[in-house]
Amino acid sequence: MSSARTIVVGVTGGIAAYKAVNIVRAFVLAGHSVHVVATEAALRFVGKPTLEAISRNPVHTDLYEGVAEVRHVAIGQSADLIVVAPATANTIAKLAAGLADDLLGNTILASTAPLVIAPAMHTEMWNNPATVANVKTLRERGVVIVGPGVGQLTGADIGAGRMEEPDTIVAAALALLDDGSARQDLAGQDLAGRRIVISAGGTREPLDPVRYLGNRSSGRQGVALAEAAAARGASVILVAAHLEVPPPAGVDLRPVSTALELQAAVEAAAATADVVIMAAAVADYRPAERRADKIKKDEAGDTFRLDLVKNPDILAGLARAVPRPAVIVGFAAETEADPAARLELGRQKVARKGCDYLVLNRVGWSQGFATESNDIVVLDRRGDIVNEASGTKLSVANCILDVIVQAGTPDHHPSD
Repeated sequence: MSSARTIVVGVTGGIAAYKAVNIVRAFVLAGHSVHVVATEAALRFVGKPTLEAISRNPVHTDLYEGVAEVRHVAIGQSADLIVVAPATANTIAKLAAGLADDLLGNTILASTAPLVIAPAMHTEMWNNPATVANVKTLRERGVVIVGPGVGQLTGADIGAGRMEEPDTIVAAALALLDDGSARQDLAGQDLAGRRIVISAGGTREPLDPVRYLGNRSSGRQGVALAEAAAARGASVILVAAHLEVPPPAGVDLRPVSTALELQAAVEAAAATADVVIMAAAVADYRPAERRADKIKKDEAGDTFRLDLVKNPDILAGLARAVPRPAVIVGFAAETEADPAARLELGRQKVARKGCDYLVLNRVGWSQGFATESNDIVVLDRRGDIVNEASGTKLSVANCILDVIVQAGTPDHHPSD
């Protein structure tokens, strides 16, 4: 970890404000100087003494306190990082509009530090066109949006809008301090004007109306890539197969289910794309027959034989297409434990597929799929390692995008 930094944690008036206590605590335990700026509404949900005890610093709320020391400006000027958690729909709207009617708004406007916000609200509020537009505006300015997740909301409601867990928010925030490449998304719009197609999630191949063949991909890495690319100015099409996390606001979402549906959606979008990133886990095979009714156990017997047919190789097809996107990135999820052997599998695959880059990562029962972090190696078409990354999937996403930004337009060889 880098040396101690000054982190401002903004807490706003949502029920998830109680989770801010654990966020503050994690930053303090990581050795940073933490200053809480709470709205008046936030203090209706969590007490000032609690936040002061955990942060080990006074909690600031009133815009008109400390006028002689110009506190409404000084806090923001001293910050190395600002994290707002929870960020309500109202707070997001005020940030997008540049309003500064409270101390938190003034602090953010007076700061040049990276800004991370963790939205928390009901699903209808998150999906409201006004919120979608406000989030898009913030992303375009380089604000990092963490979440929201899908889960239990206030009362009996369940859906998108649940604030991400504190450890996820803290990991994403610390990545901005500790990883220079992860701060790229805050440095400017280095993907502005680029059209990027990203596939995410896991396809499902139906056996009958009830059952399917699938995989354990949650779509987190693909969603993180879409979020990071949008924050860096790209126009993003997200071809999504059964995501377990909400897609980022401000992207063109195109839901699919099967491998054939994903192929059609990606190829259609790729026709006008500069970059295609195939992060989805696509089924290699599908059932030869899709039953119209449920397969019964007494019909199948003690042993059930399933005939499968091979699905098209979408990645290889994109690489062979003429014309084709300037940059095509594939993913290779391997269970091989030995790093050297795993690297050789990646080199064989990038040669076989003909893509420009291949992101190689190890997966297993508790690694890669459905986790908050990833550990990857990026290979070019010659099999050379051009980047490595380990950390949150958002920081990994930015490292992958760094390769694309730095590469320019590669030379393509249709005979490969």
